[in-house]
Amino acid sequence: MGPLSGRLIIEVAGLGAGPYCGMMLADMGADVIRVERLPLLPLHGALPDPLARSRRSIALNLKDPDGVEALLRLADQADALFEGYRPGVAERLGFGPDACQARNPRLVYGRVTGWGQNGPLANAAGHDLNYIALSGALHSMGVIGGKPVPPLNLVGDFGGGGLLLAFGMVCALLERESSGRGQVVDAAMLDGAASFMAMFWGFRAMGMFRDDTGSNVLGGAAHFYDTYECADGRFVSIASLEPAFYELLIEKAGLDKDRFGPHGFRLGVPPDETAWAGLKQVLADVMRTRTRDEWCRIMEGTDVCFAPVLGLSEAPDHPHNAARGTFTEVGGVMQNAPAPRFSRSQAGEPRPPRPQGADGREVLETIAGYKPAEVDALAASGAVVIRNGAKQ
Repeated sequence: MGPLSGRLIIEVAGLGAGPYCGMMLADMGADVIRVERLPLLPLHGALPDPLARSRRSIALNLKDPDGVEALLRLADQADALFEGYRPGVAERLGFGPDACQARNPRLVYGRVTGWGQNGPLANAAGHDLNYIALSGALHSMGVIGGKPVPPLNLVGDFGGGGLLLAFGMVCALLERESSGRGQVVDAAMLDGAASFMAMFWGFRAMGMFRDDTGSNVLGGAAHFYDTYECADGRFVSIASLEPAFYELLIEKAGLDKDRFGPHGFRLGVPPDETAWAGLKQVLADVMRTRTRDEWCRIMEGTDVCFAPVLGLSEAPDHPHNAARGTFTEVGGVMQNAPAPRFSRSQAGEPRPPRPQGADGREVLETIAGYKPAEVDALAASGAVVIRNGAKQ
């Protein structure tokens, strides 16, 4: 089920961005075979990891020529393959894009890295935080007068890396329908994070964006776009950007109309920031007079643009999330449901992650075309790790 049903994709397992890309593609119905890194974790069942859900698992020794040949034989039959090594590593191991596409010219070859495949930093180590720092995105995240604050690893790893790679691979698969040829997709977390700043480059050109950390409307500087603590120590979010929504905030919060005045966000009109700090303190004091649930009863569902700030333990139980099925339980683990949604080719329910290497024999025999005795020989040599009897 799903719009990518019938596509065979090989995932050379990595961390962060790669597994997220694999999850997204598998959620959409692709048959994703995950090639695990050695050494494997102890066999005690499937890992409770949503990033590894809904695909088969095979364990190949990619430092062994026979293990690399097994990977190439899988790629011969695949629509796409992706990996997350530093530039040049896959080539040295023998399964870079030239090697794969020489055998399967229609193969889409995806690569996700932090810095990209070229440039002075291409071979330097780094993590999500470093890539979004260089993109210009991190500098704006924080409070006025404070330091930039890491936004988990959502912007680089998952959005700027994994989702960008999945999008790029689907684009390349679409292009292949007319050209008949595969190509290489270079997805850099740096590039992805930079693309997220497109709107702010526009604001900057209009004189509506400053480089100072926390100084902008959408960065929490404005009193009408921030989070506030309530009487019970929990938090709510207020995003009353447009003037009409701002006026409703004044009404629902019982604020002084004369003091709070005609603020709000107007495209092309530089904001009046002079009173923001004082008004934010007044609003913060007001929000502390009621509990989060009390504010929900007053503001939730209105055009204030309001929502409670929920933790992971609370989010699945919110009535809106429950009604939409935003979260689902897979193998006893609560997690995100597949997204986006489709009117016809809706994705199926995710399957629990398979124990590492659990599908090695099946994959080698049915897809790569190995005979049972050949698989036995590969296992005996250490080119593949076969975990017989591993159950879902």
